[in-house]
Amino acid sequence: MLRLKGKSAIVTGAGRGIGKAIAQKFLQEGARLLICDIVPDMIVVAAEELSQWGEVYRMTGDVSERAFCEALVKQAAEYFGEIDVLVNNAGIVAIEPFLEHSESAWDRVMAVNLKGTFLLGQQVARVLVAQGKGGAIINMGSTNGHVAERESAAYNASKAEVVLLTKTMAAELAPYNIRVNCVSPGFIITDLTKNQVLAILLCGNIPIRSHSVVLEILRRWRICLLFSPLMRHHLSSVSQSLLMGVNYLGRLTNGLV
Repeated sequence: MLRLKGKSAIVTGAGRGIGKAIAQKFLQEGARLLICDIVPDMIVVAAEELSQWGEVYRMTGDVSERAFCEALVKQAAEYFGEIDVLVNNAGIVAIEPFLEHSESAWDRVMAVNLKGTFLLGQQVARVLVAQGKGGAIINMGSTNGHVAERESAAYNASKAEVVLLTKTMAAELAPYNIRVNCVSPGFIITDLTKNQVLAILLCGNIPIRSHSVVLEILRRWRICLLFSPLMRHHLSSVSQSLLMGVNYLGRLTNGLV
């Protein structure tokens, strides 16, 4: 069964890694996609590769800029007529010790990870409300938003705020039948993180000395179910975390309590 057949979605940060894997899974489940990334060459290659699984369009831009978010949503509406799903995946990290953490790095991480999630989430939510048919939004958190990691002050703070933003969005958008969820990955091997993951495994910060790859994580979370009509009665926010070797593997938190 194609769980997303006939659905249209926006996936940000889809040039590589988790975003690209989500896009692939969505296409394989029958969705039509508009993907974006800030790196032009990367999103071109990704779109060409992903086209083998279905209908996919691309845009290049910065989600921390309101004008781009507005243009992205407008373009999606023109391509598909309606929007059903948003995956707020775009994100960056700055690895700097707290005492030397620069203001510029702090501002940039917050702009992309938090402001971008807010701006695009708001734009899509307004469209979903106007359409009157409900919809689904997923914000990409991180286990760093639940358990701090050294030399990642801005990233840790931004992801913790994404979790609470998700719960706020869920509470306010539930009356419109819009589901808002947050997924918090642990250490996933991607082009962006492979060197960092190796270092963390070696120093023992992950108790079971393990990691995941993006397609494994999609299977484990059953991420497509967050947008499937099968979940249309589940309106509250869910923050799902995967912490390698920690007791609350796959912990679910109700965002409306």
